[in-house]
Parts: sequence; C-alpha cells; structure tokens
Amino acid sequence: QVQLVESGGGLVQAGDSLRLSCAASGRSFSSAAMGWFRQAPGKEREFVSAITWSGSNTYYTNPVKGRFTISRDNAKNTVYLQMNSLKPEDTAVYYCAAKYSSGSAFARISAYDYWGQGPQVTGSS
Repeated sequence: QVQLVESGGGLVQAGDSLRLSCAASGRSFSSAAMGWFRQAPGKEREFVSAITWSGSNTYYTNPVKGRFTISRDNAKNTVYLQMNSLKPEDTAVYYCAAKYSSGSAFARISAYDYWGQGPQVTGSS
C-alpha cells in the first residue's frame, strides 16, 4: 500500500505561482513513476504531468508546457508540481498518483495504482 498526501493548494490570482507537494509513504517511492492529474468542475479528470522513477524523463499536457514543472526528491519521498503563470482554466482539483507498472502510459488514469486522498484545490480569480 502507498499513502499519498498532497499539500500546497490554495486560492491564487491569475498570473500567480503555486507549488503542490505530494508526500508518499509505504511502498518504495523511488520505484514509482509519479503523475499529477486535475479535475475541473463539471469535467473529467485529465492528465497534467508525470515523471519517471529516476526523474530523468518528464511529461506534460500541452496546455501547461512551459508553465508547470514536475520534480521529485526520492530522499524525501515527495513529488512536486511547480505551477507558474496560472490561468483561470487551471482552476481544478489536483491529484497526485503513483504508477508502479511498467510501460509508458503516463497520461492514462488507469495506469496508476495509487491516488492521493486529500485533493488540492487551486483557483484563479
């Protein structure tokens, strides 16, 4: 089992920055690829970003490329999502997720094994 606890959300203005953190406990964190997803009101959950277990490869959905940065610290069992130049359309509940399976389906929700239970809420006004 893996427990994922997010932190760092809040209410921000358009153009602001925010950093989300996701702390993992339980199963070996450094063995998992980590992802961030978001779900806007009335919409389906969508992929935002992912990072491989070593941190050597990162992936982003097009709308956040150049604005968001995913990183991880395996010594702290934590993955981060730095969000800059926030836009109103970034308003969503953000979830972190852990993927232990092999393969490169980082954007696929079903590829992830564990999800954060305390969703982050980031709003722009």
